[in-house]
Amino acid sequence: MNFEKIEQAFGLLLENIHTIQNQLKTGFYEAIIEQNVHYLQPDEELKGLAKNNQKVAQLELTPEEWRRTFQYLMMKGQQTEPLQPNHQATPDSLGFLVTLVIDHLFSQDFIRVLELGSGMGNLAETILLNSQKEMDYLGIELDDILVELSASIAEVLGTEGLTFSQGDAVRSQILQKDLVISDLPIGYYPDDVIASRFQVASPEGHTYAHHLLMEQGAKYLESEGYAIFLAPTQLLTSPQSGLLKDWIQSSTELVALVNLPEKMFANPQYAKSLFVFRKPSGKDFTPFVFAFNDLNNLEEIRDFQEKMEMELK
Repeated sequence: MNFEKIEQAFGLLLENIHTIQNQLKTGFYEAIIEQNVHYLQPDEELKGLAKNNQKVAQLELTPEEWRRTFQYLMMKGQQTEPLQPNHQATPDSLGFLVTLVIDHLFSQDFIRVLELGSGMGNLAETILLNSQKEMDYLGIELDDILVELSASIAEVLGTEGLTFSQGDAVRSQILQKDLVISDLPIGYYPDDVIASRFQVASPEGHTYAHHLLMEQGAKYLESEGYAIFLAPTQLLTSPQSGLLKDWIQSSTELVALVNLPEKMFANPQYAKSLFVFRKPSGKDFTPFVFAFNDLNNLEEIRDFQEKMEMELK
């Protein structure tokens, strides 16, 4: 990966984004979408962009270099237009970890994937660019701007097999998938009527949205499929956890629990762990449990891989 090229592309694209903001009086993220459209299909009405876009094209960025460039642009955008915590991009280190788990879990070369709450699409791109598997990958996201943004980035990167769709991921879809993934948004789901259809529904007040998404996601799984959730570390001890544990025991199996370093989260209350579920197998087994101290420690990553290969079969 050439960081000098990434830095050059970042500067050129940022200049274009500011030009678009000034000409169209639009927000930063909407300007990224416009820039991506113009990069792929130049529009003479937006003046002053073509020269920078030609320079970017001449850099011949790889898909991973493009992904990193967009990542830095998002970080720049958050300085002036902060995103709510649930819309923050999944860190690369977690994306790489999820990819390692996926490649170990599945023996087949092609898998059908559904991501619930796909946000900016960074987790999807990280997985597709680094996995050894071929995928048909669908991301469902409620925020229409994030759907447009992630779709436009995928088009620039030329990512194959990736689709984003706008919708409420809690509501039922007619889907069957080998793998369901979600960096779960944390909070309460506002529609109590919809929530009441779920086993994890709270009898009083609103139900946790992340509980509903876990139950809904598991419904889409084929018999030998898996669900990988980045969920609150205190998932099984927090309020409403009794309802969630009842659902887990009756409808699914906890295959693996990977505790993540608390220091990687800006606020300890938002700390997450990686949970892997599957439909009940009827077999006796012990879930694979691992605790990371540092996701950037290569020796620790190798230790994780070795133990996962021995214990998670």
